[in-house]
Amino acid sequence: MAYLRAKDTVNGALGTCYAIIDDNRYELMQVKNVSATVTKNKTEIPILGMTGLQYKSGGWTGSGTMTVYYVSSLFRELMLDYMKNGVDTYFELMITNEDPTGDCGTQTVLLKDVNINELLMTKLDVEADALDEDLKFTFGDVDLLDTFTDLT
Repeated sequence: MAYLRAKDTVNGALGTCYAIIDDNRYELMQVKNVSATVTKNKTEIPILGMTGLQYKSGGWTGSGTMTVYYVSSLFRELMLDYMKNGVDTYFELMITNEDPTGDCGTQTVLLKDVNINELLMTKLDVEADALDEDLKFTFGDVDLLDTFTDLT
């Protein structure tokens, strides 16, 4: 019987996150966590003779959140360019999971056409030892550049 070994689970702190904006690559060392979700758009299909509905997929939407330490103005500058000049920036996020302890290897996901929905413009908090912020974004495409090794 096959089983997962504890050493093969991926340590969430071991990885990298890069933003690729206008051919410039920025290492986002301030990232605490990032997650991106794909949601299928489905249409309800009623079928004659059935009391339940069936569903047909018809596209998808990509959205995500990123919590970062409040130490960079990079994304605020992008939002300000949109606010002041109407220039909406789309970029790529490249996220790699790589825990050298286990045997599952590396996974790298490239999110394309990333666009920020919402972020803080400023923040103060007298009770916080380290300020952070949540960024919400959408994306329009995904590539899987590296895949985990099949452990079976």
